[in-house]
Amino acid sequence: MKFEAITIKDVAKALNLSISTVSKALRGSYEISAETQKLVKEYAAKHNYKPNPIAQGLRNGSSKSIGIMVTNIDNNFFSQVINGIESVAHRKDYNVIITQTHESYEREVLTLQHMLTRSIDGLLVSICAETENVGHFKEVSNKGLPIVFFDRVTDEINTHRVICNNFRGAYDGTAHLIQNGYKRIAHITSSNSLSITLERLEGYMKALEDYNLPLDECLIKYCTHGGMIPEETSTALNELMALEQRPDAVFTASDRLSTTTLSLLHKMKIKVPDEIGMAGFTNSASADIFYPPLTTIVQPAFEIGKEATEKLIQLIEAKRPVVHFEKKVLDAKLYVRESSRKV
Repeated sequence: MKFEAITIKDVAKALNLSISTVSKALRGSYEISAETQKLVKEYAAKHNYKPNPIAQGLRNGSSKSIGIMVTNIDNNFFSQVINGIESVAHRKDYNVIITQTHESYEREVLTLQHMLTRSIDGLLVSICAETENVGHFKEVSNKGLPIVFFDRVTDEINTHRVICNNFRGAYDGTAHLIQNGYKRIAHITSSNSLSITLERLEGYMKALEDYNLPLDECLIKYCTHGGMIPEETSTALNELMALEQRPDAVFTASDRLSTTTLSLLHKMKIKVPDEIGMAGFTNSASADIFYPPLTTIVQPAFEIGKEATEKLIQLIEAKRPVVHFEKKVLDAKLYVRESSRKV
């Protein structure tokens, strides 16, 4: 049996009142007598009438909906970000519409077009790995749609951005491996068009420089889809292991790259950390129960989601045009475990 919620029109018809009278009565307007208010509210409660927030929003020029664009929600980092987003959005009575681009530029463009048909009030975006041209976001931003970027951001659009300190996180992870005696450290990272890739690569390179270790370009491997396609990570790792001078440690630059690399090393019968040390970015709650427990750089994903949503709602509800924007940088944290122990 199909459930059909009653509408304000149904309430008005049943009580032989105008829709305007019922609406005002439900809001407790002084224009409506206490007796009529009581009658309307009791009928509405008895018949489980609920206001339609979309219809209300359209009347007020607002849908009370926020769009979210991430690469994939099964990524530990993004699932935690979404929790942070929802914690703020729901408290402030905004609905969220979550979409996935699966690291596809084409899908990102189509998803944005679809979002606009949903009459969203604003958009939270983490750019996908294939995106080199952000013209589609520029276009809607120039037309007045509030957008806040998080994690994977662009400097080409004047708006708020919320990230973790990628440079520092990568520097600390690489420096930790060096301090533990590793000298030939490979770096497996994502697409070189992403902000996070460039910032983490810079941190990795700076740590090598500060500890007087040479930079070997052969040890840097880019996985265009950030580990979402396992074959990319497998190819990168096989190439590293085929080098005449193999790496003695691997530093990975994203959640999926870290977990996939550890899994592949097991399949290749390469013992961690006995034969190769490892550390990497990941927000996986399982990092400490992997074998061996994985040394990780953990991003404040929940806080990133909260901050980005607060910033977006400020833009949506601003009474005047916003001209000053902020790049909010939150600290990542290094958790040292067995995978980086020098044997």
